[in-house]
Amino acid sequence: MLKYFTKRILMAVVSLLLIICAVFLLMNIIPGGPFLSEKAPSQAVLDALNAKYGLDKPLGEQLLNYLSDLLHGDLGVSFRMQKNRPVLTIIMEMFPTSARVGIFALLNAIIIGIPLGCIAAYNRGKWPDSVLRVVMTFGISIPGFVVATLLLVLFCVVLQWLPATGLNSWKSYLMPCFALSFYPMCYIGRLTRSSLLDVINTDYVRTARAKGLPTSKVVFKHALRNSLIPVITYLGPLTASILTGGFVVETVFSIPGLGRYFVQSIINRDYPIIMGTAIFLSALIITLNLVVDLLYQVIDPRISYTDGSVKN
Repeated sequence: MLKYFTKRILMAVVSLLLIICAVFLLMNIIPGGPFLSEKAPSQAVLDALNAKYGLDKPLGEQLLNYLSDLLHGDLGVSFRMQKNRPVLTIIMEMFPTSARVGIFALLNAIIIGIPLGCIAAYNRGKWPDSVLRVVMTFGISIPGFVVATLLLVLFCVVLQWLPATGLNSWKSYLMPCFALSFYPMCYIGRLTRSSLLDVINTDYVRTARAKGLPTSKVVFKHALRNSLIPVITYLGPLTASILTGGFVVETVFSIPGLGRYFVQSIINRDYPIIMGTAIFLSALIITLNLVVDLLYQVIDPRISYTDGSVKN
């Protein structure tokens, strides 16, 4: 087990390094620069700004300097959005807002999605299963910005029940959290249903039925636990992406979170914020994937880690 997780950690470090290099190179290949605007400064000013922030050096040297600073915990300073403020400070200020919305959305997706999948599997071939499959298919097909826009029109314009922007009260969380959780909720429901239907046909479930246990107890107690492996796998990257805020959802509802700020930094070509947010999100996804690997054995004791491989 130790050998397996050591290998996974090394792979995680290599993956993060490759992501950093790819984002850095792609960001600098795109034409333009962080100091260009409608009223472009003179060439002398541009040269001075590039020299100040090290953008006048060859691209390879810039990358090596950035990696060197990163090893010391320095993500650089903002070029435009909050000029000369440390990127790490900006991320730590913006992330809690996104995390609050993300936690509520994640809980909503799990608490509703898993029971929906169980109900659909329990009523396989009946009308509840058909209705839930239609709803879940609709949910994973419709884009997030469409859900957010429909909520705005219905609850803000037509009914005028909820505030349209900001997070000033508990009502302000309802629409962003639902819009952010609707897709993962439906996807988790589909995963739970399909996995549960596979587990229901296994030997130990048939044995439980042969002992006279009611179908509801067989499905929700005996079969559900071992059917959650695909859901747990999905929750790793989902948690990372949803905690950093839905870019579209935060933009539609004008939520001052990390997702909306990341979109603005791309528009303004604020290189350090783009890099810092990409690294933060990537590290979060990689870390949570490692946590998911640990949870596998907790959920299903049949899984063991031996010689760097997963065996049943």
